[in-house]
Amino acid sequence: MIVRGSLERLTPVLMTALTAALALTPLLLSADAPGKEILHPVAVVIFGGLISSTVLDTLLTPLMFWLVGQKPLETILTKQGQEAY
Repeated sequence: MIVRGSLERLTPVLMTALTAALALTPLLLSADAPGKEILHPVAVVIFGGLISSTVLDTLLTPLMFWLVGQKPLETILTKQGQEAY
């Protein structure tokens, strides 16, 4: 269940992050261009946030569910299965 949910979320998360990173690439590469003195640091911060949030969402969320939410979910599913009979 964790693997399936992670794989279903992987495509939209990666598409969103890659699109934003692609849009920020000109600002990241042209730090010395006139008029980009203020925008370059902002682009670096946003790009770093995209990378860290994508990695954390891909790895940390399933891990936290596996550590904390697996047993309560199994309890709920067994109760629902017993009520069906």
